[in-house]
Amino acid sequence: MEKFKAFLQRKNIVFSAKRYGIDALGAMAQGLFCTLLIGTILNTVGAQFHIGFLTAQISEKVPYTVGGLTSFMSGPAMAIAIGYALQAPPLVLFSLAAVGYACNLLGGAGGPLAVLFVAIIAAECGKAVSKETKVDILVTPIVTTLIGVGAAYVIAPPIGTAASAFGQLIMRATELQPFAMGILVSVLVGVALTLPISSAAICSVLSLTGLAGGAAVAGCCAQMVGFAVMSFKENGWGGLVSQGLGTSMLQMPNIVKNPRVWIAPTLASAVTGPIATCLFKLEMNGAAINSGMGTCGLCGQLGVWTGWLSPSEAAIANGAAAITPTGFDWLGLLLISFILPAILAPAINQVCRKLGWVKDGDLTLT
Repeated sequence: MEKFKAFLQRKNIVFSAKRYGIDALGAMAQGLFCTLLIGTILNTVGAQFHIGFLTAQISEKVPYTVGGLTSFMSGPAMAIAIGYALQAPPLVLFSLAAVGYACNLLGGAGGPLAVLFVAIIAAECGKAVSKETKVDILVTPIVTTLIGVGAAYVIAPPIGTAASAFGQLIMRATELQPFAMGILVSVLVGVALTLPISSAAICSVLSLTGLAGGAAVAGCCAQMVGFAVMSFKENGWGGLVSQGLGTSMLQMPNIVKNPRVWIAPTLASAVTGPIATCLFKLEMNGAAINSGMGTCGLCGQLGVWTGWLSPSEAAIANGAAAITPTGFDWLGLLLISFILPAILAPAINQVCRKLGWVKDGDLTLT
């Protein structure tokens, strides 16, 4: 056993929730962001503003637009990002491209979740054999590829089916019980966004679109805008931008010190979630990853907008159709994304201050 532990340590193979559930998941979301999300945005901008370069097929031999090709490469990008997070050596890292492609193709709607599991397996196996032979340039890529693609063939389809079914369950439940599920989805996804895990990856894995996606957007915005505005006194404009357009995860050290600072944005999400689902019928029909992005780079809002004009394939499969947004739709998006969180979270936080639960300096970013 001691020899095995020493071998794992030498190979930098660490079996831990942090490495797989935080580092790998977060990296996967970045890979997904740089491909599927960016590709969706490029396609929508090109179509809506009639930009020929973005709407034209790249060439006669390549049946994709720029955005379409970018989106198509999401599987390899996610797998390589996961390998990077696991500190895989170069030959393992590059071999993961084929593994990611296979997982995303075989996993269907649950492709991102399949990529997460299989890329971890392939990367760790590749790391185990890396530089153990004199023909490493052959052995490491072959082992990584064969194990990865083989695992994809066996487990990607059932993983994809399970993830898709669970996502469908959440979306159908939200349609049937928009008030209760509006609260539940908004709070849980919002909390996931602030925790050091990836809410964007979770939403993508579950293909969360429609009303459930709208509730997720509400929860993420409540956390980001809520923390940004209610900590303005301590952090000024820099903190407003870094949290409001970056991530509320910056507040995690303060939450660990005093968990009560989390009360205000979380309660705000419990209010905005059902308002989004019941009053404004806010739906996220763009790429599912947008559901977990909130106001980060305004991706949540861009996702809603692209979903109005050109729904994603996942959303279309669930019955979504392109619409012309009305003034009421825009009002709902602005209220849910910015105005209500900016009012509710500071107001609730003031109550917490009067109760002595939150004090000056508790929200200062370090």
